[in-house]
Amino acid sequence: MDFSYFCNATNWSSKPYGEVLNDIREIAQYLDEQESWKTIWFSEHHLQTTQGGDMECIPNPILLSADIAARTSNLRIGQAASIATFWNPIRLAEDIAFLDNLSGGRVEAGLGRGVFGKEAIHMNIEADLKDQPKNFRLFVETLDILKKAWTEDYFSHKGEFYEYPAPEFKYKHPMIQESEDVIDPETNILKKISLVPKPLQKKLPLWQVVDSPSSIEFAAKNDLGCLMWLPTVKSLKSRFEIYQQARSEVEQRDVPLGEGICLVRDVFIADSMEEAKELAGQHIVDYMSWVCGGGRGVSIFADPGEEFPKTDNVLELLDYEFLHPRNLLVGTADYVIEKIHELKSELNLQHLAAWSTPPGMPHETSMKSIKLFNEKVMPHFSDSKIEIKKVS
Repeated sequence: MDFSYFCNATNWSSKPYGEVLNDIREIAQYLDEQESWKTIWFSEHHLQTTQGGDMECIPNPILLSADIAARTSNLRIGQAASIATFWNPIRLAEDIAFLDNLSGGRVEAGLGRGVFGKEAIHMNIEADLKDQPKNFRLFVETLDILKKAWTEDYFSHKGEFYEYPAPEFKYKHPMIQESEDVIDPETNILKKISLVPKPLQKKLPLWQVVDSPSSIEFAAKNDLGCLMWLPTVKSLKSRFEIYQQARSEVEQRDVPLGEGICLVRDVFIADSMEEAKELAGQHIVDYMSWVCGGGRGVSIFADPGEEFPKTDNVLELLDYEFLHPRNLLVGTADYVIEKIHELKSELNLQHLAAWSTPPGMPHETSMKSIKLFNEKVMPHFSDSKIEIKKVS
């Protein structure tokens, strides 16, 4: 089983920004030294200042990935995600390819469409989340351009949002002799362009952060791995099966359930269940309230067919007792081991990404939990025959 770390940095307590970066570096360097963690994932968020503090506070996961790549040797460096609809496609293609070269071929390129309207409308008006079909078309076109740029020596593109090269652009240089399919020899009109550099990896691993059935099916049919996060085990089952079926059809083989999927879970390890709740509970509730209040709603936590009570304020439902049994890996090492075995049994989970740094939690507390997870939980999944103590 693969283990990764989901490093969605926040700055709830308004520390100097350099301290936030140093905390991330300490986490990454610790994981790298263990040589048992596969990937560290970084998110992209914008304009998240609230009440004098900052929520998700990394605007450029690729730039942060470059910093971490220079400080590590073993960890793969993932973006979960670069929000493709916010970027110029050529710039995004260049930066990810450049990062792959800087890191020695350790990039896991994760892409997303955006989830917060405040970000989307200000980063790219074409990505406005109020028009979901248009946002999706923009994502699909951007992905098409990325794949062309990374895999073709020279490429061209004409779509709804972008045209490359620019139409009727003439290019002539005395030191450049291109073939006729790149520059028309009579008119000097540029017909194709080329990305520099290309990715170091021959096949760059691509991922999409997904939730809806249509996005999951799209990812499977377009050779993208899936990153999922919040739903309950029962709700995840159908999502995993959608991906499995679509991927099996495309690849003309029986793809095992769970293959190609990375599940993110909020993880916190303590010496007792009570201590875990005391140290992590409210921090997690605060963050889930932020996420749900920002556009996701609380239905993301529902089991299939479950309906929540009607209320004027949906956030009233979000307390620790509501969240804990639904999707939190929070408690003693034995409890978390049991819950991971449940994920393996029900979903054939093959890749788990842990997140142990909810907003406001002291860095020292997060680091202690990460180390306990590394020392007391992860070794149990190198041998499936280990007996697990049941915890109520």
